[in-house]
Amino acid sequence: MEYHTEILIVGGGLGGVAAALAAGRRGHRVILASGHDRLGGQLTTQGVPPDEHPWIEMFGATASYRALRRAIRDYYRRHYPLIGRAQRDPYLNPGNAWVSRLAHEPRVAVQVINDLLAPLQASGNLALWRGYHPTHVTADRDRVRAVTLTGAAGESLTVTADYVLDATELGDLLELGGVEYVAGAEAQAETGEPHARERADPLNQQGFTWVFAVEHRPGEDHTIERPAMYEFWRSYQAPFWPGPHLGWRYPHPITSKTVTARLDFDDPTQAYSGPVGRAPVPDDGVNFWTYRRILYGAHFDGDVRDIVIVNWPQNDYWLLPLVGVSEEARARASNEARQLSLCLLYWLQTEAPRPDGGTCFPGLRLHRETFGTPDGLAQEPYYREARRIRAEFVVREQDLSLEARGTEGPAKYADSVGVGAYRIDLHPSTGGDPYIDLDVWPFQIPLGALLPVRIENVLPAAKNIGTTHVTNGCFRLHPVEWNIGEAAGLLAAYCLERRLAPRQVRASADLMADFQRLLVSQGIELDWPEIHPL
Repeated sequence: MEYHTEILIVGGGLGGVAAALAAGRRGHRVILASGHDRLGGQLTTQGVPPDEHPWIEMFGATASYRALRRAIRDYYRRHYPLIGRAQRDPYLNPGNAWVSRLAHEPRVAVQVINDLLAPLQASGNLALWRGYHPTHVTADRDRVRAVTLTGAAGESLTVTADYVLDATELGDLLELGGVEYVAGAEAQAETGEPHARERADPLNQQGFTWVFAVEHRPGEDHTIERPAMYEFWRSYQAPFWPGPHLGWRYPHPITSKTVTARLDFDDPTQAYSGPVGRAPVPDDGVNFWTYRRILYGAHFDGDVRDIVIVNWPQNDYWLLPLVGVSEEARARASNEARQLSLCLLYWLQTEAPRPDGGTCFPGLRLHRETFGTPDGLAQEPYYREARRIRAEFVVREQDLSLEARGTEGPAKYADSVGVGAYRIDLHPSTGGDPYIDLDVWPFQIPLGALLPVRIENVLPAAKNIGTTHVTNGCFRLHPVEWNIGEAAGLLAAYCLERRLAPRQVRASADLMADFQRLLVSQGIELDWPEIHPL
């Protein structure tokens, strides 16, 4: 069957949701096609609580992202038996985690996102196709004419659209549509970045993680069946790792010094409290129980247990890449990453040293209800790096990093369409690189990074904008992806309303200023106040 719409958004992650909200609220006809039944990407199907900057409660995010955060907190206030103090806390952190100011269950974000989109579906502005992924793109010269989407049962639908937004997790539409893109690591001679490799390597990509959730039931035994790859992962040790991968010792991401973690169910000292800032990664004694906890039992009345997301250094996978390889190689990488996570759980249940001097935590229960999958793991892995468009403007390390810019501050962009802030946080890569973790100035998002060098009607709406392998490390987080998607959705709407091409907007100072007025009117911040770097 064939369909036509004004804007087709492929991918139901945070960027795709934000783009659909932005364009649909301006009255445009939008189709949002998601490969999963749950929307929200890294926040939901991948199971990662929001990674945000310290000022998120005050500034540095779009109004619609703030509305998402408020709605998540309000959901807990309406539906959960919060005790008085937690019920009244304007900065409620449902998991009381120290890595996130709003650590919460993926299912809650799913409900909130569905509620946000519901009015657009009722009005007819938004058609939501769940379980569809792109399989073919028809392009003609500098435009994409049609996208074929295939459902879980094998049925195909073809969509023509004025604008196509790629919000897929790995930039799949770029490859299918012949949109020029970069994968993996660029050469230093190309980018001039101090931390770029000497030679380009498209297969050198950040590791990914297959997340899972656990609870603790003392006195019970919930040990899973011994995973097939347990002997391999039990003895595996990367050259830059201070011990076996299944162990408590790992390199500090910033200092590279050895950190010794632990699992302590009764230690509150690292739990987050207060409206501003988050606890820094300690040099030693990290308690992983409070790290990414998404439900804090003491916040609630009745029999509510802690639930913890396991997205730790010990289940980061970096042996094989996902982009630029065959389907068989991608399937192998995915299977090995799943095995790594299951092996970590089995190690915790059967061998892990305890703070009291004993060993093993058999009472750790795989909380299958969090993701609703047969094996209890997230619906898809946490992807950190995608294909990236070859853009009119590429954000480089020397635009952002404190090491490169000193007290000069970040590069300023006249074509800013939003802001972001996070360290350049690169996890170990498939090319053998260890952590790369750098101070950065809070930055702007330039429109030039959203414009492909050739194709006229395709826009990136996720982690696939014009960044490098290095700068992707600070543009991949939740509020930045949302801002990118929202800006892409508004750009498509703006161009439809004025019969313009996106690159015409950037090329004209008057049009650029007019578009930025639209962005500001929709609650998008274009610059930062004077603040310190991360």
